[in-house]
Amino acid sequence: MADAPPIEVRGLSKRYGEIVAVDHVDLTVKPGDVFGYLGPNGAGKTTSLRMMLGLIRSTSGSVRLFGRDPQLGVAALEGVAGFVEAPAFYPYLSGRANLELCAALDGGSAGERIDEVLDIVELRSRAKDKVGGYSHGMRQRLGIASALLRSPRLLLLDEPATGLDPAGMRDMRELIRGLAAQGITVLLSSHLLVEVEELCNRVAIIQGGCIVYEGSLAELRRPAGSGYHLRTTDDERALRICEAQAGIEDAKRAATGGLSFSATSEVAVGELSLALAEAGALLLELSPRQATLEDLFFRLTEDGREAPTAQRRAAAAVAEAA
Repeated sequence: MADAPPIEVRGLSKRYGEIVAVDHVDLTVKPGDVFGYLGPNGAGKTTSLRMMLGLIRSTSGSVRLFGRDPQLGVAALEGVAGFVEAPAFYPYLSGRANLELCAALDGGSAGERIDEVLDIVELRSRAKDKVGGYSHGMRQRLGIASALLRSPRLLLLDEPATGLDPAGMRDMRELIRGLAAQGITVLLSSHLLVEVEELCNRVAIIQGGCIVYEGSLAELRRPAGSGYHLRTTDDERALRICEAQAGIEDAKRAATGGLSFSATSEVAVGELSLALAEAGALLLELSPRQATLEDLFFRLTEDGREAPTAQRRAAAAVAEAA
C-alpha cells in the first residue's frame, strides 16, 4: 500500500494471564520520522516492539507495517528490519562471517551489501575479528549492520544506546542521524531521555502498558509552558515585586539561585522588567526556561503529578477504546 504509514498500531494489547503488559496502544509513525518510543523499564516498550515485528502475537488489536500485517509471514516484513533487546551473534565467528550468515538467510542481494554496511557502522577495520572480542557498542553497531543488509525503509531499534559509554552513545547517535538522513524511518525504543530529546522529532510515552502521550516534542512542551529565570541585584525585593505584578505567576526562589516564575504573556514580562528597574532591583539575568523532556516525562509517568491536557486527552481516548 503506497500511502500506508510505516507503522500504524490500533488497540494493541498483550496479556499474560492476569498481567496486562500492553493495554490498547495506538500510535502512528510517519515516513521520515525518528520516532522515540519512551518509557520506564517494564512499561511495555519491548513487548510492543515484539508484536510490531511479528515475534509474538497480540491478545487484541492490530499492527500494520506499510499496510501489511506482520503476523502474515516474512513477506509482510519487506522493507522492515531491526532488533529487540541485544542483537545476538556467534561469538566464535568474525563480524563478517556473522553478517554472511545473516545475508544468506535474507537472500537476494544482501550478501553484496556486507562491505557497504560495515562501512556505514564503521566496523570495516574489525570485520575479521571474532565478535566475542567486540565491545558492547561494537556489537550494537553490528546489529544495525545486520539490519541494514535488508535495505530497510523502516528500522526498529530496541534500546540501542543502553550500556554504552559516552563515546559509544555519541557514535550511536551519529549513526542513527546518518540513517535518517538517508531517508530511513526509525522507531527508537528507549528510556534514555537525553538520547530521545536529541534524536527524535516525534515521541510516544508509554506507562503501565498505556500510551500517555503521542506527538511532537513541541506539542508536548506547549501545554507545559515555558517559565523564566530571573537574577537581580536584590532578589528579595524582586520576589515581592513578582508576587504583586499582574500577569506574573508562581514566583519563587530557584534551587540554582535567583528566582523562577511563569508569565501570561511577553508583555507581562516586559512590564515586570520595568517595575524591577523602578524599584532598584536591577536585572542581571532574565531568560526563558523551557520544560525539558525529563520534566515532562516524569510529569506524565509519576503518580501524583498533574497531567497536561495532551495526556488527559490520550487517557480519555484509551478509556473509550477499552
